Amino acid sequence: MMTDTEIKVKGMKALSKDLGLVEAERFVSLIQRDRFDYTAWRQDLFQGMSGDQISRLATEFSKKTEET
Repeated sequence: MMTDTEIKVKGMKALSKDLGLVEAERFVSLIQRDRFDYTAWRQDLFQGMSGDQISRLATEFSKKTEET
């Protein structure tokens, strides 16, 4: 199990890799400013989508990230 610090570091690296450092910092700022309920957001994220649709999106995303 990772420590909280390790999770924060890995998370920031992942955000920075995908968004760039400035946009990653902006994302963190937006999350902190809003009363953001991550759990509720995740529950609604794939609402109305079938398992096949979600799998297809995940596969496309995986291929896209392998190319970069």
